[in-house]
Amino acid sequence: MPNKMTGPDDDVLESYIQADASLRAGLFKSFIRALGSIFGKPEYDSASWARRAISCDLDYFSLHKLRKFLPPAAGAPIRLAVLGGPTTLQLVEVLKIFLDAEGVAVEFYEGEYGLFRQEILSPDSKLDRFNPQIIFLATSHRDLSRVPKTGMNAAQAAATAKAELADWFKLWETAKTRWGATVIQNTFDVPPWSSLGHFSGRCAGSRENYISRMNCLFEDSAPMHVVLHDLRALINETNGQEWFDPRFYLEAKMPCGPKCLIVYAHSVMTLVRALRGRSKKVLVLDLDNTIWGGVVGDLGPGGLVLGQGSAEGEAYLAFQEYLKSLHARGIVLAVCSKNDEDKAKEPFRTRDDMALKLEHIACFVANWQDKATNLREIASRLDVGLDSLVLVDDNPAERALVRQLAPEVSVPDFPEDPAGYARALARQRYFETVSFTEEDGRRTDYYAQNVLRKELASRSEDISSFLASLNMVARIQPVSDLNIERAVQLINKSNQFNLTTRRYNLEEVRRIAGDPSWSTVTISLKDNHGDSGLISVLLLHQEGPNLDIDTWLMSCRVLQRGVEQFALKHIVGVARDRGCTEVVGRYSPTEKNGMVKELLPRLGFLADGQDGATTRWRFPVSAAWNSPHVHINLEVSR
Repeated sequence: MPNKMTGPDDDVLESYIQADASLRAGLFKSFIRALGSIFGKPEYDSASWARRAISCDLDYFSLHKLRKFLPPAAGAPIRLAVLGGPTTLQLVEVLKIFLDAEGVAVEFYEGEYGLFRQEILSPDSKLDRFNPQIIFLATSHRDLSRVPKTGMNAAQAAATAKAELADWFKLWETAKTRWGATVIQNTFDVPPWSSLGHFSGRCAGSRENYISRMNCLFEDSAPMHVVLHDLRALINETNGQEWFDPRFYLEAKMPCGPKCLIVYAHSVMTLVRALRGRSKKVLVLDLDNTIWGGVVGDLGPGGLVLGQGSAEGEAYLAFQEYLKSLHARGIVLAVCSKNDEDKAKEPFRTRDDMALKLEHIACFVANWQDKATNLREIASRLDVGLDSLVLVDDNPAERALVRQLAPEVSVPDFPEDPAGYARALARQRYFETVSFTEEDGRRTDYYAQNVLRKELASRSEDISSFLASLNMVARIQPVSDLNIERAVQLINKSNQFNLTTRRYNLEEVRRIAGDPSWSTVTISLKDNHGDSGLISVLLLHQEGPNLDIDTWLMSCRVLQRGVEQFALKHIVGVARDRGCTEVVGRYSPTEKNGMVKELLPRLGFLADGQDGATTRWRFPVSAAWNSPHVHINLEVSR
């Protein structure tokens, strides 16, 4: 719970957190006063209340009032450079608030106004000494170095755009080769005032045509270490006239109108969050009046409002189609409904106009318990943390209850009109991603298969016979061009089974994979119930006679199936092949990786000292050592 002990203003604080945005506005002043009354008192945790209050629904001044109660996030900070054509002072301030609220520690470098090219390309700039890990290029259409002429033909415009793209590639490649940095690059906004009006899109030399051409080139050509941030989507989401209000650029060189700064900074934060593996994983759905109209227990499947024939029914269907598209890109869908399970499942089975089917739902929980309890059950079945869940529920009372009893779960506001459901969910950007692989599209199948395995395990007489019945087969491969994107995803997303939680970007992993002093290992697993895909990554570094486990992480989907012992056998094999006499492992505790605190001693490692909070362990490589038996067979390459 957020407060360490009960205080006199708990009711005020809790009332604000439980309320939807429309009600929170009227409670904000009393909430700030209540925070002020406990601020600085060690027996209360004002910071937790402040973090929960941070929202993209707040205005600039409200966020700054909360800022004083929000300490910097703990942990090793990301070195994030923000460089732009416009001024970035206010943008960086709000971005830092959002990142602190997310628990993402960041050390900022803010570039000089308009000098982003010089700072990246100069070999001894302040940026060079900062050595950034992420560079956010907060650019706009004003930062295009070439201006087309209206009389240009298509070939001339294409040649100009090609030269422009080469300039940006030079910046991107410098960021990669000099610092190994990931670049977050704005696409270009298209101002609404065109001298050619509606004909501008067909005129090859028009500014609007040229900007659209550049955006397409970025989307088609940007390398993997460049993450595109779509300004056009932000402008569509906000008020375009406020975004392009010229007064704020002319007077202060601001990138947009101040009302749009919050959405802008929040959007950038979600990309940084995604790069650090902190995006949400599971979307939990209420049913009645959320994905269909009416109460199935009262009306039966045939009486529900859904599909063609009414505006309300089409709105629910459109929302289901949006949810189905999230499923297709790898977001795990679950159901949490106050219903009899058979009645709740009947519309999925019997109504042809349901876009969502039972096959799209990885975990289905319908009973009469409170939703906070059921959300914990869903998290347990899926082997994810509560903070990986987002709840979609039309009922404000249910939303308030979950915000109180399961504060780790994200609970967005929803309007009364189902036509606004998709927008209400999408604008929060919970599921932002910076890549998409084949395994992402199959992720929800992995989770559904794992729920089935857990159900079978609960009915088995003993764990050994259950594991043997799975007929598990593992494939071990080094990191290569075929699997590097998935490996980098796991390195940056895995928080629970992760000994050191070191994070590496694509270029850093590529360099490690090409270094002969390193061994890279990926483990994929399949069994009778399906293919779990790539589930573990190990980065092993030889240092003299020692083989150092720099990184060892694993998907929680495959816990307690013997993969840890299987991996240790391979680690020892690598050590022997390299002539190493010891394997060295470390455990660095975080808020989330407590499950692996005892992993190394449990596997037979011996304590070897401590460096701050990090414990060091060693495993003598003996010719006589035999790995424990596991029910996993190694796939033989053909």
